[in-house]
Amino acid sequence: MNPNMRNEKLRGLFEELGFKNVKTIISSGNVVFESPQTDVPALEAKLEAAFPEKLGFTSTTIIRSQQQIQDLVDKRPFGDREHSKKTSLNVTFLKNEPKDLPKTPFTPEGRDYLFVDMSDRAICSVVDTTLNKTPDLMAWLEKRYGREITTRTWKTVERILNTF
Repeated sequence: MNPNMRNEKLRGLFEELGFKNVKTIISSGNVVFESPQTDVPALEAKLEAAFPEKLGFTSTTIIRSQQQIQDLVDKRPFGDREHSKKTSLNVTFLKNEPKDLPKTPFTPEGRDYLFVDMSDRAICSVVDTTLNKTPDLMAWLEKRYGREITTRTWKTVERILNTF
C-alpha cells in the first residue's frame, strides 16, 4: 500500500541505479532486471541503501537469479497440487542460509500447513485455507527463520519466471 512501492517508482529507481531491462511483476516488490554485477550480497546492499534514500522506506532485498527460479520450478516441489481457493501454495525465500531445516515433508506441531520442500534458501509450503490462514504460516516462519524472508504464491513465482 506504500505509494513509493508502486511499479513505476520501483522501475525508475532500478533504472536510475543502472540496471537494464527492468520489469515489475504485480505490485508486491517483485522486480526482474539485468546487471553485469554478479555479487548478490553487494547488489542486495546497494538496493537496501537506495530504498530509504530514494523512496523513503526500508526493505530487505532478496535476489534470486533466473536460473535459481527455473531450477525451483523444474523441481516441481508441489507435485500435482494446485493453487486454489482452498489450497495456497507458497514459496518463502530466505536471505540467508538457515541453520536448521527439518526433513520434508514436515508439519509443525499444532499447525495445519505442510512444508513439502526446503532447499536453496526456499521453503515450499501448502496451506489448507479452509483450516488455516497464510498469516499464521508467516508468523511461524518469521519466528523460526527471522524477518529477512519474503513469501510469494507459486503462481507469482511462475509469473516471475515467465517475465525473464
